[in-house]
Amino acid sequence: MDTMTLDQISQRIAELRAEHRSLDERIARLAANPDDELEAKRLKRRKLQLKDCIGKLEAMLIPDEPA
Repeated sequence: MDTMTLDQISQRIAELRAEHRSLDERIARLAANPDDELEAKRLKRRKLQLKDCIGKLEAMLIPDEPA
């Protein structure tokens, strides 16, 4: 992933954020149905993974400070 350009990183962040929002909506719909608790947990776990990945990619956009 170190070979990604800044534009590619920004594009990937946008894609992950879109998926994150989509999961938000799906989780909200599942909250109304207690029978889908396992699916909701799975989606929440995926949402957290996306958040972590977004954070890592955003950190790649921050230039290193000289020592």
